[in-house]
Amino acid sequence: MKRKQLNKQAGFTLIEVMVVIVILGVLAALIVPNVMGRGEKAKVDTTVIKLQSIAGSLDQYKLDNGKYPSMQEGGLDALVNQPATAKNWMPGGYVKGGFPKDSWDNELQYVIPGTDGRSFDLYSFGADGQAGGEGTDADIYYQP
Repeated sequence: MKRKQLNKQAGFTLIEVMVVIVILGVLAALIVPNVMGRGEKAKVDTTVIKLQSIAGSLDQYKLDNGKYPSMQEGGLDALVNQPATAKNWMPGGYVKGGFPKDSWDNELQYVIPGTDGRSFDLYSFGADGQAGGEGTDADIYYQP
């Protein structure tokens, strides 16, 4: 009689499992740092786009009313709520969705007249919501 051969158990050895874990760890170490910073960069990029959009709304306000909204007229609020001095204010306002904010839900900053001969300055304080800073905390200015 022939002996029956026993089937070896199918599966992975401990060494094979450890090699796979090490490979996954190395991949994670290379990929995760690149992906983690993307969220904050996206917020900076979105804020730049919002600044450009608000600047366009300010230009439209000037075309309709002959001047940019002054601080006495409420600054950027004049894009949402009609000031008494705005004779040709666009029905519904110039900005949809309420008072404009940056990607971190901080109010955008508007100064008229602007510095260096510009008509106005429009900027965000960045992630920390305070003047100055570095990286994502740095102020983000509208560049005409």
